[in-house]
Formats: sequence, C-alpha cells, structure tokens
Amino acid sequence: MARRKQWWALAVLVLPVLLISVDMTVLGFALPFLSEDLAPTGAEQLWIVDIYSFMLAGLLVLMGTLGDRIGRRKLLLAGAAAFGAASVLAAFSTSAFMLIIARALLGVGGATLMPSTLSLIRSIFLDAKQRRIAIGVWSAGFSGGMAVGPVLGGWLLEHFWWGSVFLINVPVMLVLLIVGPFVLPEARDPKPGRFDPLSALLSLAAMLPVVYGIKLIAEHGFTWKAALSILTGLALGVVFVRRQNHLDEPMLDLKLFSNRAFSASVVTNMLGVFAMVGLLFLVPQYLQLVLGLAPVVAALWMLPATAAGVAGALLAAWLAKRIRVSVLVSGGLLVAAVGFLALTQVSSGGGLAYVVVSFTLLGGGVALSETLTNDLVVSAAPAERAGAASAISETGFELGGALGTAILGSVATAVYRAGLPEGTAESARDTLGGAVATAQHLAPAEGQALLESAREAFTQGVHVTAWAGVVVLVYTGVQAFVLLNRKKNSAVRI
Repeated sequence: MARRKQWWALAVLVLPVLLISVDMTVLGFALPFLSEDLAPTGAEQLWIVDIYSFMLAGLLVLMGTLGDRIGRRKLLLAGAAAFGAASVLAAFSTSAFMLIIARALLGVGGATLMPSTLSLIRSIFLDAKQRRIAIGVWSAGFSGGMAVGPVLGGWLLEHFWWGSVFLINVPVMLVLLIVGPFVLPEARDPKPGRFDPLSALLSLAAMLPVVYGIKLIAEHGFTWKAALSILTGLALGVVFVRRQNHLDEPMLDLKLFSNRAFSASVVTNMLGVFAMVGLLFLVPQYLQLVLGLAPVVAALWMLPATAAGVAGALLAAWLAKRIRVSVLVSGGLLVAAVGFLALTQVSSGGGLAYVVVSFTLLGGGVALSETLTNDLVVSAAPAERAGAASAISETGFELGGALGTAILGSVATAVYRAGLPEGTAESARDTLGGAVATAQHLAPAEGQALLESAREAFTQGVHVTAWAGVVVLVYTGVQAFVLLNRKKNSAVRI
C-alpha cells in the first residue's frame, strides 16, 4: 500500500475513535439535562451511562472474530451505519427506558468500530516504527475527541435540547461511510475456520449476569439474587473458556494470553480505564452543578487535559526509542495517580484549579501509557488474528470503563446519599441533578440549604472516588513495570 494512501487511511480510521470519545464525554455533560427532562432514578442514570460499555464489552470478542472472518472494512462500515441509526433513536428518546435501549443499540454498533480500526492499522502499517506512530495518532484522536465533544456538546446544550448531543455522531458516520470504501483496504484472516455460534452466545451470556449482580449489590447490598446472578455469569464464563480450549478453531484464541506483553497490556488498560472512567462520570456534574459553570465554560476548562493527552500519545513513539517501554507505561500511570491525588483537594465551595491540574496529569499520563500498551497488543498478535487481539484489548478497555462507572459510580452515589440530612426528599437523594430540580420548588432558604448539603455530599463522593483511583493506578503502575520488565517473548521488543 502506497505510503501516502496509508496515512489517508489512518485519517479515516481516526474518525470512529473521535466519535467514541466524543460520545463518552458528551454524555457526562448532558446528564444534568437528562435528569431534569427524563427524571431517571439513580439506577436508571447509571444504566444510561454504562449499558453502552457493557454491550461493547460483551460483543467485542464476537465482532473482532467476525471482522477477521468477513472482512474488517466490511464490518467497520456496517457498524458505522448501525451506530448512526442508533444515535438518531437516542436523540429523540422520550423516556429513560427508551434512552437505555438506544444506548444498548449504540453499544452493538460501537462494538464493530474500535477493534476494526486497530486491526486495520495492524494490517496497513507493516513497519513496526510506522505502526507505533500510527497508534500514537490513533490515541491522540481519542484525546482530541475528548476536547471536541464537551465544547461542541456544551454549545449544543446551551442552544438546543439534550438529544442534540447524540446527533453529533451522524455526520461523522456519514463521512466514514462515503470515504471509507475508497481509502481503506479490506483485510481478513485467509483461513478463519468454522464459526461457532454457541461460543458467541456464551461470551455475552457470561458477561451480563456478572455485571447485573454487581449493580444489584451496589444498589441494595448483598442479596441472594445478586450472588446467584454473579455465580451464573462466572459459571458460564468457565464453560466459555473450556469450550475455547477444546475447539480446534476457537472463537477466542486463549494462546494469545501466553504472551506476557499481551496479557500485561490488556490488564493494564482495563485497570487504568476502570479508575479514569469512574471519575469522568462525576467531574462534569461537579463542574456544572457544584461550581455552577455553564456547559461550554466547563468544557473549555477541560482543554488543557486534552492537550496533555494528545501530547502524551504523540510523544509515546519518540520516547519509546530512548526509554524502556515498561518504565514509560508505569511512569504514565503513576503521573495519572498524582492527578487523582490532586482531585482529593476539591471542595463544594471551589476547586477548579485542582480539577484542571488533575485532569491534565491524568490525560497525559494515561494517553502515554495506553498508546504503548495498545502497540504491544497489536504487535504481539499474528497479523491474521489482529481483529481478535484488538477485540480482546478493547473488551478489557470497555469492561474496565463499565465497571468503573458501575462500581465507583455506585460508591459515589452511596456516599452522596449518606451525606444528605435525614428527611431529604427521595427525588433529591437519587442524584445531584434531582436535588437541584427539587430545590427549585422549595422556599428560597430551604432550597439553598438543600443545595449546600447536596453539593457537599456530592463532593465527598468525588473524594472517595479519587482516593480509589490513586490506589488502583499505583497498583497498576507497579504491576505493569514488573510484568513488562519480566517479559521474555522476542515477538515484541520492550
């Protein structure tokens, strides 16, 4: 493939990444408006946020394998069409339940996008140095989307209804559908083997009961129903793994995990995203509902973090020529942990500077780390299994994000509810947005008292989540350094 066409193909492949990151960040800024219009319960609000990631996590392995079989470009374009259609449905949802369904369908379409783009990069850029640069640009696109999303979304929220933020996806998908067939080569496994529908069903059936059980425990405490749900999912997961080990042509090639660089990178991505996404659920609400910033203003204060993320991703390839990858991955995560530490200093009366510093360190550190771990993932796998390998990596990424939202979001919600005075209206106890809406219907003094207690309780939830992030990222950084330093596989140079 001609070098110029390679880079045009990369530009097109960055579009879905931009879209995914825009979709992640925009929703956080739209949550206060959703709370006011659709009046979701606390559980429904969490489902609106994380059902997308759970569907992705459940379907990525299937979609990655499917792309290896039918063609990664074909799957990418089909998924783009589905994603655009689901975005329209989400934009015009009239209830919390309808929006949850639309977000689930977005997850189905989105499951085709990320593994297809990363595996196509593996197929297009055969030179290792060029591939690392390409993955850096791919990662920078993700960080860039986190800047464009809030600013564009904030402007839309100030001028239109909340559903307009989902319509951002439509023109991006149209560009991908029009240009993609001309610049993207088709790539597939030349000997894909027989497709196993039972494995596909088991991969999803093992994921959802575990997630459901975790959410039940977060909302209602430990119950027999939650325990049964988790045990069912784990049992199905064991069946799935045993089936893959016994099939001559498994849907998921578990031999990939024998490569230390591959397995360590997948775990590192999952834990890093677990910590960060839990915070992304809370900080936009903190900026708007605690500090009182308009959506666009709040988004603009996030731009330094995005600039740091783009810089970290683009510098990764250059730094990797001079410093061991294990040191860079670990160092990036420890820098991100310092960012979480800064966030423990915010208060209900102020703390904007701490938020800016925190997210700048987070953006740069995580982008540097995950650019390199993604490069390790695609380099460790054979070219014909690039789709499956990318899907495993993205499954860890999405599962980490979904669990971060479910677990850390539920913990923050529990801290918030515990910090409210006795007798607070249930509508105010569910979410901070609900407290703001409730306060508007009370006498001025009573409403102000509710707002002050709710903002203080929410800030305490941010503190607890930030401390959890510090612990997770420090552990992940140390683990990455140890595992990647011990890596002996010559397929990937560390």
